[in-house]
Amino acid sequence: MSSLIDSVNPWLVAVVLNTILLGLAWIAPKKLLTPAGSFHAWFLAILIWVTLGWQGYTVVMFYFLVGSGVTRIGMAQKEAEGIAEKRSGARGPENVWGSALTGALCALGVGIINSGFFVSSSQYFDFAQYKFLVPNTSAALSTSLQSLLLLGYVASFSTKLADTTASEVGKAYGKSTFLITTLKPVPRGTEGAVSLEGTLAGIVASVAIAFVGWGVGLIDLLGVAWCVLAAFIATNLESVIGATLQSKYTWLTNEVVNIFNTLIGAIAAVLLSWTWINIIK
Repeated sequence: MSSLIDSVNPWLVAVVLNTILLGLAWIAPKKLLTPAGSFHAWFLAILIWVTLGWQGYTVVMFYFLVGSGVTRIGMAQKEAEGIAEKRSGARGPENVWGSALTGALCALGVGIINSGFFVSSSQYFDFAQYKFLVPNTSAALSTSLQSLLLLGYVASFSTKLADTTASEVGKAYGKSTFLITTLKPVPRGTEGAVSLEGTLAGIVASVAIAFVGWGVGLIDLLGVAWCVLAAFIATNLESVIGATLQSKYTWLTNEVVNIFNTLIGAIAAVLLSWTWINIIK
């Protein structure tokens, strides 16, 4: 089945598939996206399919579906307390790119490498066999960069899903919430607040999506570990930003913080992998 899909023009597959999904989302009784958010998600999904194929698409769809699901956990209670996501969790353009800009840039980087811009187009990532094909030394450098970009891609969504899950589960089920900078008790929904329930749920979410990335061949098992560790680091740093800086700067919206969050997660995973590789050499 995958070989049949791969043999068709990826642009055609991406446009047709995502237009159908957009139509289904449009008529669904519960809206996961606003009208503008739907268009931006459509564009993002096409970019991911064309650059990373169904493998990268699987990761971003897993994030979107699970992230949308956990956002609706305890929605009535969170709305009553005034701590629910706006629009009952329906994602707008700002949410789409706040969550996926880092991943999209990683995917675009892989696409540029696969286009042969840096090296001969004969060097590419064979998703079907889950291995790199490296015909020469110059291609080896691009291959190394490509593997790090793929790791950054998975890590960015692992980080965002961990953050979303930790926040939403914490707001719904957190028995005790503490400000991460002082560890003093604060109300649920406070910027920078953390809870045991939310933290554990976030770790589980990051593990789940990292294993999806491994299952489709984007990263190896060691990459799963880097994604989970990077997600934990980035999610806690995001809480620190929320507790210390977000209220001081009007431009530091939740969506901007999300971009920083996913960028930190991607960079952390890449640095962990790069450091490990150099240690074992």
